[in-house]
Amino acid sequence: MNILIFGPNGSGKGTQGELVKQKYNLAHIESGAIFREHIGGGTELGKKAKAFIDRGDLVPDDITIPMVLDTLQSKGANGWLLDGFPRNMVQAEKLWDALQAKNIKLDYVIEIKLDREIARNRIMGRRLCKNNNNHPNNIFIDPIKPNGDKCRVCGGDLSTRADDQDEAAINKRHDIYYNTENGTLAAAYFYKKLAAEGKTKYIELDGAGSIDSIKETLLSQLA
Repeated sequence: MNILIFGPNGSGKGTQGELVKQKYNLAHIESGAIFREHIGGGTELGKKAKAFIDRGDLVPDDITIPMVLDTLQSKGANGWLLDGFPRNMVQAEKLWDALQAKNIKLDYVIEIKLDREIARNRIMGRRLCKNNNNHPNNIFIDPIKPNGDKCRVCGGDLSTRADDQDEAAINKRHDIYYNTENGTLAAAYFYKKLAAEGKTKYIELDGAGSIDSIKETLLSQLA
């Protein structure tokens, strides 16, 4: 099973992705990790990407797409959940074309919908467990409030990301995500259109619900 997942920062995308990964034994592939692994491993694509990053430039899609495909094929041979890519309409189109060229099926696209203001508040209340960043802890959400400064799941120490407390940075990330013309939501809607044509399946989830309710709805729609 191959899945693409979309959701704004603060929507619980990482938590739901972790649950799906465990349920179906999928490789959870995150865009940031792809760059780090290729650059750290000294691959040819990694070297090319590093040259752009070192100059402070965005890595072109003709390097990023092959890097993503390579990781999907090598780590996701038994199924994958791709998180954090594509981020815009152009990347969505290029990724789809590349998947088709390699005869790789995209079984499901998941979109977790959440009001922008709620998403911002959730980000600012988020606390990260040192043992597993996907353990849900948020000081503003009663069902997942941490135990003081300890993770509610495993008791690990908690911390905050500096950019989680920077409202300007949050707004900048959300400006990209909620852009329905050429941003990340535009990419999601590209796949939604393909689903209407029967080329993949598109699942919409209400991110305002509880973790368990979202999980139940999601798993009921996955084959």
